[in-house]
Amino acid sequence: MIKVKNLTKTYVRNKALDDISFSLDEGDILGFLGPNGAGKSTTMNIITGYLSSDSGTVEIDGIDILEDPAGVKKKIGYLPEIPPLYNDMTVQGYLEFMFKLKKVKLPMKEHISKICDMVSISDVKSRIIKHLSKGYHQRVGLAQALLGDPPVLILDEPTVGLDPRQIIEIRKLIRNLGKKHTIILSSHLLSEVQAVCDKIIIINNGKIVTSGRTEELTATGKATNRIELVIEGRKQNVYSILNSIDGVTKVIEHEEREKGCFEYVIESSRDVRRPVFRAFAKTDYNILSMKPVSVSLEDTYLDIISGKTEGVNDNVRNI
Repeated sequence: MIKVKNLTKTYVRNKALDDISFSLDEGDILGFLGPNGAGKSTTMNIITGYLSSDSGTVEIDGIDILEDPAGVKKKIGYLPEIPPLYNDMTVQGYLEFMFKLKKVKLPMKEHISKICDMVSISDVKSRIIKHLSKGYHQRVGLAQALLGDPPVLILDEPTVGLDPRQIIEIRKLIRNLGKKHTIILSSHLLSEVQAVCDKIIIINNGKIVTSGRTEELTATGKATNRIELVIEGRKQNVYSILNSIDGVTKVIEHEEREKGCFEYVIESSRDVRRPVFRAFAKTDYNILSMKPVSVSLEDTYLDIISGKTEGVNDNVRNI
C-alpha cells in the first residue's frame, strides 16, 4: 500500500532525511517515533505531497507521487497536529466545504452523515466549531481526513492536548479505522503507540534506527531479564548476595518499602529466580516479593536513541 524508498531532504546545511526507506501493507497501523527534529514531520509531509524531497520515491497504492500527485492525494487523509478547521463554521458546513474542495465523488449528505457517526460527532453537527472542546476539534479534523474514504490515513499527534477519557476514545477509534485503512501515526506518547500500533519505526537524526512489530521490539529491546524484589534484611549484605549470583549483571537499589525492607531491581543474562530463592534460603533474610518486570516500549526507545541498543540498518524495510 505504501512504499517509501531512499528519501533524502536537506534544509540549507541540515540533512533532515538521510536515505529513508520502508513499506507498509494494507491494514497496517504504523507508529512513527523519534525525538524532536528527528525527521518525522518531514517524512509525513513528503508522503502527503505537502513537501518535495531532494531524491527518492513515494508510492501509494502503486501510484508514484511525482508522476500523479493529485491521484496520490486522493488516496490520503491527513490530520496534522493542529487540525485545519474554520472555527466560525458549523461542523456540517465545514465538512460540506471540505467535501467540495476535495471533489469527492460520493453522495454528499449520506457520506458526511456516515463519517460523523463513525467519529461520534453527529450530535454536534449543527454547532459552531469554536464552541467545541479540544476533543471534538480532533474528531472534526479526523472526519475531514476521512472524506472520500481514502485508503491511507496520516495522523500527526492525534491525541495531543486531550484529557484521559478523550485519549482512550480516540485510540479506540484509530484501532477501528485500522481495520479498513493503512495508518501512519506520529506521537510523542510511547504508551499510545504501544496501545494502538502493530508496527513501529524509530527515526533519529534523519535515519531509521530500528523498525519491526511492536511486540518484537518490546520483547527484544533488551538482552536482559529483570526482576523486582522486596527483601527484608541489611541492605549492604543483600546487595552483596544478589551481586554474587551467577548470571546477575546489575543490581539497582530502590527506596525502603517498610522498616528494614528494601526494593531491588536486578538485571540478568538468564532467568535467576530460582538461584535467588536458594541463595536467600540459606540466610535469615526474607524475600517478601519477587516479580518479573516487563520491558516497555519506553525502555526500548530510550536504549536505541541513546545508542545502548543497535537498530536495524536495512535499506528497505518490510515490517
